[in-house]
Amino acid sequence: MKYLTPLMSILGCSLLLSCSSKEVKQEAIETFEVTSPIVIDTSLQTDYVAEIKAVQNVEIRARVKGYLEKNLVDEGKSVKKGQLLFTIYNPELNEEVAKGKAIVRSMATELKATELALANVKKLVEKNIVSKAELALAENKVELATAKVEEAKANEAFAKIQLTYTQIRAPFSGIINRLPIKAGSLLEDGTLLTTISQNEDVFAYFDVSEKEYLDYADNLKRTAPSGNNVTLLLANGEEHPSKGRIETSDGEIDPNTGNIAFRARFNNPDKLLKHGASGKVRLLKHYKKALLIPQKATFEIQDRIYVFVVDKMNKVKTRAITTTKRLPHFYLIDAGLTTQDQVIYEGIQNLRDGMTIKPSFVKMKDIMNKLSKED
Repeated sequence: MKYLTPLMSILGCSLLLSCSSKEVKQEAIETFEVTSPIVIDTSLQTDYVAEIKAVQNVEIRARVKGYLEKNLVDEGKSVKKGQLLFTIYNPELNEEVAKGKAIVRSMATELKATELALANVKKLVEKNIVSKAELALAENKVELATAKVEEAKANEAFAKIQLTYTQIRAPFSGIINRLPIKAGSLLEDGTLLTTISQNEDVFAYFDVSEKEYLDYADNLKRTAPSGNNVTLLLANGEEHPSKGRIETSDGEIDPNTGNIAFRARFNNPDKLLKHGASGKVRLLKHYKKALLIPQKATFEIQDRIYVFVVDKMNKVKTRAITTTKRLPHFYLIDAGLTTQDQVIYEGIQNLRDGMTIKPSFVKMKDIMNKLSKED
């Protein structure tokens, strides 16, 4: 009997260890929430870096030499078309105009003299006193004098035009920019005086890839004309109050970048947008039958995105997915999943390949409602 007691003790321990092992195995099968991708129609916003340009923005330069006599505008002020901006002092141009007028008078007097001589020669020819060769010579003198008068008038007109360049006026209504030259400064032909911008409307230029361009063209066919409407995000992240419209695009794709440039026009009644500003153009693209899963169900390894799926035996398997677009809290799936797959939604940080779990299915619509309430 003394040998039976240790043997029974050993058997009892074995039974206890066996039961404990079964309990551990049972405890290891945990419950995880799973869901399946859903197919919906949705819209996705995509932002593109944009460069803001005034519809009209030109440089105002001096066209004659001289001294800047008066500066009649200030930086940042609005001006009207034809408004006088600068005057240039150049007395030589006044002298050129006076000289031109004098030469015109002189040539006109010479013309009259040749015309009188021609009239006398005609009378003499009629009386056969002089030959017709004398008449032809007199007519040539009149033509030469007439040409000199026209040349003198042209020179006078040119001098007057040069004189008008001493008064520089606004080519259109707009905003005056920096004034780098001060009154009294010596100017050369071509000296930059300022720039003027017409900012009532502005252009936003932005580049998209060839694929996005083709997607946009296809989207436009289904949504025209509203598909042309775009939003402008300012540098501070605020939306510009006026919606814009895509007007045109480049005629070719840049071979170096593979991008094509678009141009959108935005109203700017408050002159808030300035030439040279930056921002982002936001396009709204519509997707038909898009496949969605929660971002919470995904994880990344070396720039690739994965999910855990559950097979028919409730075993966990890692699967790579492809997605290039995202919505708040969700990914649009390009490849890797179907609506028949079950994806683990909660607790993925505690999972590993090959684990057996107890799935608790949650409808994707319930997840979407929950996330929308959290926002």
